[in-house]
Amino acid sequence: MENQQQASGALLRQPDFRWMMSGAIITALGDQFTMIALPWLVLVSTGDPLKMGLVIALMSVPRAIFILLGGALVDRYSPKSMLMISKYVNTVLLALLAALVLAGYASLPVISVLALAIGFASAFSIPAGTSMLPNVVAPAQLAQANGIMMGVRQVSMLAGPLLAGLLIALFGDGGGAAGSAAGIGAAFAIDSASFLLSAWTLSKVRLPHAQPKAAAEPVLRAVGAGVTMVWHDTALRTCMLYWGLCAFVVGGTMQVALPVLASSVLHGASALGLIMGVHGAGSLAGMALTGVLGKFRVRNFGTTVLLVDVLVGLLLIPLGLVAASWQAAGLMLVIGVLGGYMQVAVFSWLQQRVPRAMLGRAMSIFMFIFMGVAPLSAALTGWLLQWVSLAQLFGGAGLFLMSTALLAWLLTPMGSVSDSPPAQA
Repeated sequence: MENQQQASGALLRQPDFRWMMSGAIITALGDQFTMIALPWLVLVSTGDPLKMGLVIALMSVPRAIFILLGGALVDRYSPKSMLMISKYVNTVLLALLAALVLAGYASLPVISVLALAIGFASAFSIPAGTSMLPNVVAPAQLAQANGIMMGVRQVSMLAGPLLAGLLIALFGDGGGAAGSAAGIGAAFAIDSASFLLSAWTLSKVRLPHAQPKAAAEPVLRAVGAGVTMVWHDTALRTCMLYWGLCAFVVGGTMQVALPVLASSVLHGASALGLIMGVHGAGSLAGMALTGVLGKFRVRNFGTTVLLVDVLVGLLLIPLGLVAASWQAAGLMLVIGVLGGYMQVAVFSWLQQRVPRAMLGRAMSIFMFIFMGVAPLSAALTGWLLQWVSLAQLFGGAGLFLMSTALLAWLLTPMGSVSDSPPAQA
């Protein structure tokens, strides 16, 4: 315990890590303002939930399509330069959106185009952001640094929506026949300023652990080389396929079935807010456990992942049987703790496993798996709920996750995946 506290203190005394963490907090807070303001702007402008969903999809589609290209460019240049460019682009896009809203010219086509551009920019910022930390801290500090970074982001994600909702409510949410949308415009303006401020903090970050770049190669060939690298590394290939399969089944259950549970069984939107808030608090607690337990493993990394998935599967099964909000919140709290701890472990494992020259591409492949399966999983879950009950859906998802973990233990190398990087790395 004392050693972990000393390690955290040593990290926080490093100026580069402090500047990077400050920028991460600012960006995460700002992002929450847009995540609340954008769907609300479309909803009050059109009154059509379908159009709101389409605009949100416009942000996710280019991100999923171009994130592999973004990873290749991160490896060719540097995560810092790509992240800096994306921050300046987002500053301009959000400032433009804020000005249009405040001036009353934010039509649906204009909002859609800007949402598409914001999603395109994030295809480059995500692999850059997830690849930068190993260039700032030493390999032995990665798990501790990831825990701190993810923890402060989680706090921002808890506080951001509350601040955004309060701002929009106080200054105008665009409702009514002639309702002022000043609060929505202000939310976009704050997010724009957050990108500009975080770009300044990023400019202060040095990369003491950066490695020399290899000779540049064509971008598409670089993307292919990243996919080939992941495929030829047995541990990486096994983990990526396993995570993709689990995300396809469980992701839709969490995105679609939880709101249905809140609306049909519990007490509406307030219950959903409680459940998700408790889950977020659990995730934060799980990330904080990294600072207490360090690199705790049951046998090795792969076995720990499978064991945690078995426990999450067991917790999913009774979710469809709850009759009160506190029951669902209790289950989601434990799921959040397990997920938060493993999130730090997975990111740290990837950052140490992958050769630094390929890290941007590997992280983009990892994110592409989840972003690609998310809409398919949500659509499948919505279709299944026409034919099965919530109890059957949650029970089936839990049993699938447990069975997949067991089969991965018996039939794949997943159970033998260690924290040690491969010899050639």
